[in-house]
Amino acid sequence: MVRRTRRGTPSTRAEIVRSILESLAAAYARTLDEAETLSGRRITTVHVVGGGSQNELLCRLTADRTGRTVLAGPVEATAIGNVLVQARAAGLVTGSLESLRALVRAAYPPVRYEPSLR
Repeated sequence: MVRRTRRGTPSTRAEIVRSILESLAAAYARTLDEAETLSGRRITTVHVVGGGSQNELLCRLTADRTGRTVLAGPVEATAIGNVLVQARAAGLVTGSLESLRALVRAAYPPVRYEPSLR
């Protein structure tokens, strides 16, 4: 068990995990806002892939904190992308990057999280 060092400091595992997830969501929001400022383009959707896409609370907090739709999955995005690039190089699949992305979306539909209205 973690002891409180000052008022408001998380003391249980659940509080610590919640604090970490909220910190990640806040960092994502800051980064997206900065990317929009630098690019001059609006970002409407956040794609969460890999292990983080399995964490429903992280995805919900990210949608709420960023005010953007979150699409979660696939979990094995890196491996899937690697296989598709190799398959394309071997002539087993053809098409543009967007058509390959559509193939992945069809095989591994993402889970959608919308920001909560507050």
